[in-house]
Amino acid sequence: MKILIIQQKMIGDVLTSSILFEALRAQYPQAVLHYLIYRHTLPVVENNPFIDKFIIYEEDYKKPTHLLPFLKEIRGEKYDVVIDVYSKLGTALISAVSGAPITISYKKWYTRFSYTHPLPRKSKATTNAGLAIEHRLDLLKPLLKKFPAEVKPKIYLTDSEIKNAKNTLINSEISPEKPLIMISVLGSSADKTYPAEYLAQLLDQIVTETNANLLFNYIPSQREAAEHTFQLCNPETQLNIHLGIFGKSLREFMALTSQCDALIGNEGGAVNMAKAMDIPTFAIFSPVVSREDWSLFENETGNSSVHLRDHSPHLFESLSKKELKERSAEYYQLFRPNLIKDQLSGFLRAIKSGRD
Repeated sequence: MKILIIQQKMIGDVLTSSILFEALRAQYPQAVLHYLIYRHTLPVVENNPFIDKFIIYEEDYKKPTHLLPFLKEIRGEKYDVVIDVYSKLGTALISAVSGAPITISYKKWYTRFSYTHPLPRKSKATTNAGLAIEHRLDLLKPLLKKFPAEVKPKIYLTDSEIKNAKNTLINSEISPEKPLIMISVLGSSADKTYPAEYLAQLLDQIVTETNANLLFNYIPSQREAAEHTFQLCNPETQLNIHLGIFGKSLREFMALTSQCDALIGNEGGAVNMAKAMDIPTFAIFSPVVSREDWSLFENETGNSSVHLRDHSPHLFESLSKKELKERSAEYYQLFRPNLIKDQLSGFLRAIKSGRD
């Protein structure tokens, strides 16, 4: 059996969808399993032992002159099954053109005719895995006779990557006697980034309660924004922030995070990567993101999250995602640190207890 899984989306989605390969491999050990993704998301699934081949969807494929040869390549693979996790018009076309006798995706009015098995989504999670995990596993219902009790996303770092991360911390004289916490200081966009002045107050709280060393997750182009948050912190907090230590690539970031006691900050790909390495996380959700979908594996490995909806559910009544996005800045201003500090304190106590 030859199976293609399509996930042309962001890092967290690509990592989460990788659970399908482990589940399929358990029941179809001889199957050939391919993963169609964007190039920039490849690092989170590199070295995954359950994936036989990565097919990279390049930006040029959006042009008809490049798309047609790509579609011909897909058809030439002669897949038995195509599972379209992304479920958009473009991937519906890939699924239809593939010629696979079994095509599976989510049921949508504008794409359902492209699939032999268009499956409905459910509205509520039935386990603490979260809807994002459960929805993906549901796509395997036409194929699996028995479902795994639990499948979690995993990141596969090399020994060399882990060794280099450890050496970076040693050479920077980061004390192993103190907790080390990675801070997801920025979200993937402005409407997914907790206000810097509020985050700085939470960083002050973290250092006051734990005396932890803090690393910031950012890329060089975000240095100015990271420094802005740093400047908003108390001088005592600044002494514990090591701005010069950061992952210069996604793999370096993951390796550094693997050496941390926790990751705290904006919900997004960094949180999902930390969870995939069993690093406890405390996630601050954007008002525009569904906590029901992405609060994965909470209350099991120390993972916790907060959402403005917890405190002011009336603000979200009858609002579309578009309307929420338009109000994200306004809603973030309402999500003051005093609404988060108690839950954060509980999380920090658990981190300290885990080190004792």
